[in-house]
Amino acid sequence: MTRVNPSHTNRAVRRPLAGLAAAVALCFAAPAMAVEPFTADYQASYMGMQANGKMTLESAGQDRWRYSLNIKNSLADLSQSTVFEVRDGQWRPLSSTDSSQVLVKKQDKNATYNWSSGVASWTGDVKPDRAGPIKLKTGDMDALLINLAIVRDVEAGKPLRYRMVDDGRVKQLSYSVAGQESITVGGKSHQATKVVSTDGDKQTIAWIVDGMPVPARILQREEGKDAMDLRVQAVR
Repeated sequence: MTRVNPSHTNRAVRRPLAGLAAAVALCFAAPAMAVEPFTADYQASYMGMQANGKMTLESAGQDRWRYSLNIKNSLADLSQSTVFEVRDGQWRPLSSTDSSQVLVKKQDKNATYNWSSGVASWTGDVKPDRAGPIKLKTGDMDALLINLAIVRDVEAGKPLRYRMVDDGRVKQLSYSVAGQESITVGGKSHQATKVVSTDGDKQTIAWIVDGMPVPARILQREEGKDAMDLRVQAVR
């Protein structure tokens, strides 16, 4: 049985998609893509551990949507969720939750994006210097919402540049198209657009299949080694 260092594992999975946001994400000037509910089943792998993952998008009423990611196995239970609204053709985060339990260590964080006052703030298990407030700008998104954005922008042929406001900090993200590759989803081969983002010793790679609402695969690498790999098994 593979031995897992609990502290190393917790650092690796605490924000399973934050690196992705720093490497995969939507252009704010792009025309609005129709938002429709879906459920995507993923096969997940991180730090040598296998898990099941699920992404869902469901209506939260009044042009609001809830986008969620869950990854779970016998050692870890990770959950992220963002409520966002469609406003003037843009997707604006309103609130988000981020919880993780790795072995006996548990963390919970909550974010509020107050567009009336123009600031974002965080509560829960956050460091004082990560609580905010951070001033919001038009087009800002959190890490999770960027997953939907990159699909929209790749299909629209827009520049993949984003401003991420997440986990008490701001990051400028930039992605580049690295060609076309074949990828298998549910036993069927599809052509996918491969996009790559590099941030220091961290790299995020995503494969976008035309007509699929989420990346067919998301690979995060750290110091040249695979840290997390999400592969779609089915979308419904």
